[in-house]
Amino acid sequence: MSNKDYVIAPSILSADFARLGEDSKKVLDAGADWIHFDVMDNHYVPNLTIGPMVCKALRDYGIEAPIDTHLMVKPVDDLIQSFSEAGSSYITFHPEASDDIDKSIRLIKENNCKAGLVLNPESPVSLIRDSLDKVDMILLMSVNPGFGGQQFIESVLEKVSEVRSMIDKDNLNIRLEIDGGINLENISRAASAGADTFVAGSAIFNQKDYSEIINKMKASLGAI
Repeated sequence: MSNKDYVIAPSILSADFARLGEDSKKVLDAGADWIHFDVMDNHYVPNLTIGPMVCKALRDYGIEAPIDTHLMVKPVDDLIQSFSEAGSSYITFHPEASDDIDKSIRLIKENNCKAGLVLNPESPVSLIRDSLDKVDMILLMSVNPGFGGQQFIESVLEKVSEVRSMIDKDNLNIRLEIDGGINLENISRAASAGADTFVAGSAIFNQKDYSEIINKMKASLGAI
């Protein structure tokens, strides 16, 4: 896979919420490809973050890059509708949080968004097997969802390799995203395992120079 196929999607969970539009634009101008949008409901996961009005506010501010919305909520269908209307490009959800996985996938696509499924570190790959040919992306969590700034779980790399093999075996056009503790030290290992889309929060937003860290990440990916 060439460097141009990789996507770096900074998670605005680690951005400056008082300057969210400005910080999002700044990180995109620095070379990021997407904006990753973490939605937590204090029910499915033990934290509460941001909703569709914030997504719409980013679009109204002028953010044109893809917005990758990860729903850590239960139930999911009502928010699928709201986030599609607010300007999401991708909407991913956890199969355990949906009463009917294929129905939720169809709802995302009917609202002109790309659909994806998310696996927690302990979630078996079998949860996505029957829906793999219906989605545009699989997101593998390399931390336990609910909080930013956690340490990368190395064992998830085995799951990345397993899902990559499933995708390649059926020649599916699916992005394989990894989220949680991604930084300059492990991004190349994640890519070698088969990931092509990388969510990074504190590793980018905690730096003074976004361009420097993003360029280093891209250089690391270019060495794969």
